[in-house]
Amino acid sequence: MSTMALTVQDLTFSYGQKKALDNVSFQIAAGECTLLLGENGAGKSTLFSLITHLYDTHEGRIELCGFDIQKQSGQALARLGVVFQQTTLDMDLTVLQNLNYHAALHGMSSKLAKQRIQEELERLQMYERRGEKVRQLNGGHKRRVEIARALLHKPALLLLDEPTVGLDIPSRQSIVEYVHQLVADEKIAVLWASHLMDEVYPDDYLIVLHRGKIKANGRVQDVLKLTQTENVAAAFASLTRTKAV
Repeated sequence: MSTMALTVQDLTFSYGQKKALDNVSFQIAAGECTLLLGENGAGKSTLFSLITHLYDTHEGRIELCGFDIQKQSGQALARLGVVFQQTTLDMDLTVLQNLNYHAALHGMSSKLAKQRIQEELERLQMYERRGEKVRQLNGGHKRRVEIARALLHKPALLLLDEPTVGLDIPSRQSIVEYVHQLVADEKIAVLWASHLMDEVYPDDYLIVLHRGKIKANGRVQDVLKLTQTENVAAAFASLTRTKAV
C-alpha cells in the first residue's frame, strides 16, 4: 500500500471548452492537514468531485492509498471520508439513526457500529444528543454529526468541503480545532477546502488554487518565504493578485 493517502497527478478537467483544472499535481501523506485555498470558481469543487468519483477523470490520475480511483474505485473510496458543503443528513432521522445507516452501508456489524458511533460522538461531545432528530440541531452540531459519520469507517483521508460556511464563530473555531487535533492524534490525512485564512494553522500545508492551476504547494512557512509575505492572507493575495483581507 502507498505511504501517500492521496496522490493527484497531471489532473486536467474541462466543462466543454472551459478548462476547470489544468495539470494539477500534489500529494498528501498521513498526518498532514492540507488547506486548499481558492476563490469561488478556482476549481476546488471540481477537484473534490473528481476525488470522490462523482465526476470521471479524463486526463491524469488520482490514487487513494495507492488505489486508482478509476480502476479500483471500490478499494479507493473505502479509504475516504467526506463532509460536503451542503448537509446530506436525513433531517427526520435521529443522530443515531443517521450514523447506523452509514455504518450499515460500510458493512459494519451492529456491535462494531455501536462502538464506533459512541467513540466518535463522545469525541465530538455529541453522544448525549444521539436520540435527537437532526432537524433539532443547530448548524455547528449538524456539522459535528457529519464529521462523526465521515470517520466511522476509519478512513485514511478526510475531505472537508468548506465545512464551516454559515456557522457562528464559536462553532467554526471548535471544528477547526477539532480537525487539527484529530490529525495530530490519529495521523489521518485531511484535505480541507476553504477561503477563510484564519482556518490555517502554522504547521499546515497549503495548496493555493487559482483559475484551475496550482500557484503554490507546501508548508505555510515555505509559501510565505516564496511570496515574501508575513501571513497567509498576504501570500494568497500575492499569488492570486487579489486584495488581502
